[in-house]
Amino acid sequence: MNEPEGLRFRRLNRPQIITDELQEPLYKGTSTYSGKVFRVTLLILGAFLLLPLLAVILLLESPIQPELLSLSEPPLMVGCYEPNFKLREAQRLFEDQIVGPESIANIGDVLYTGTSDGKILKLDGKRSHVVARLGHPPCGSREEEPTCGRPLGIRVGPNGTLFVADAYLGLFEVNPVTGEVTTLVPTGHMVGGRRLSFVNDLDVTQDGRKVYFTDSSSKWQRRDYLYLIMEATADGRVLEYDTETKEVTVLMENLRFPNGLQLLPDEESVLVAETTMARIRRVHVSGLNKGGMDTFIDNLPGFPDNIRRSSSGGYWVAMSAVRPNPGFSMLDFLSQRPWIKKLIFKIFSQDVMMKFVPRYSLVLELKDGGTCIRSLHDPHGVVAAYISEVHEHDGHLYLGSFRSPYICKLDLSKV
Repeated sequence: MNEPEGLRFRRLNRPQIITDELQEPLYKGTSTYSGKVFRVTLLILGAFLLLPLLAVILLLESPIQPELLSLSEPPLMVGCYEPNFKLREAQRLFEDQIVGPESIANIGDVLYTGTSDGKILKLDGKRSHVVARLGHPPCGSREEEPTCGRPLGIRVGPNGTLFVADAYLGLFEVNPVTGEVTTLVPTGHMVGGRRLSFVNDLDVTQDGRKVYFTDSSSKWQRRDYLYLIMEATADGRVLEYDTETKEVTVLMENLRFPNGLQLLPDEESVLVAETTMARIRRVHVSGLNKGGMDTFIDNLPGFPDNIRRSSSGGYWVAMSAVRPNPGFSMLDFLSQRPWIKKLIFKIFSQDVMMKFVPRYSLVLELKDGGTCIRSLHDPHGVVAAYISEVHEHDGHLYLGSFRSPYICKLDLSKV
């Protein structure tokens, strides 16, 4: 064997190194066929799962019939609206002892509130006492709310009695000493051809003669407030109750979720939070402009709940949800897409949807002309969450909530 032949022989018999990149399937045709079978099977299974779901979605009727709603682009959160952490300075009171203290009033240094179990409570120091119960137990579930009752707005009248708006049961006067309850306007009462369905907030004149209150909807009850917001129903009203004649009068109607209410100092008009529209309206209840309405402030950075006076002569406004800008506001996005709202509530319950509502807490102090004085924030609801009202007393802010198990107390000198 000559040298060239020997070299060729050695090259032909040199061992090969086999790697994953070079290796080919032993049965290439079989592997390709198996992959196709797998993909087809997966598609068939997906179709079997999705088609019934699509059919159910198409056949199911949505609980809401939302309207197309036009909201302005939310204001930038700069200047007076600049985010901060001032609400995190608050202290929680009565934690896990009360649930949903929506509104707060005080007689001296004693606080009063209504809770989600239908009770009117007296909060004295670190102890709570039941003053009265407007409905009757059992309480605790969605089905039981209409009979249990749900006290919302609460005010102190000129004679030291408590005026209470119960979402399901109506308007009441409660003696804080004896616990005696007097029904002023029951929800079964027909006013302007419609029953009261969602009594929300109230205020009382200094002489106790007139009580102004909101009926948030003639269609939806409090337990369906998310339906009311999403449907953007314009069937809310502002009403007047005369404590002498016992008459109830409609002052303004066709409002979208009228919520918190506050008399102005001259008592010729009331401020009304129109929650769905992210604005506050001024309704003229007496004087030359009686029966008229104008806008106090429009395009708020959140959806307003209760309104209460501040010691500076302005007003505290609690935001039940925010409209972050920059950021994403789900309610603003959906306002232009009613078909998505209908689809969402075919699939998800209100409880599930509430989990998508950010816990961002925001409080504004507004001047008499509607200009922002300052804002207090808790961006993730770490300390104060789901704020419904800000009640100022003796240099402190007491923060009510429509679902949290506590009241927050904030020293005004710290903000």
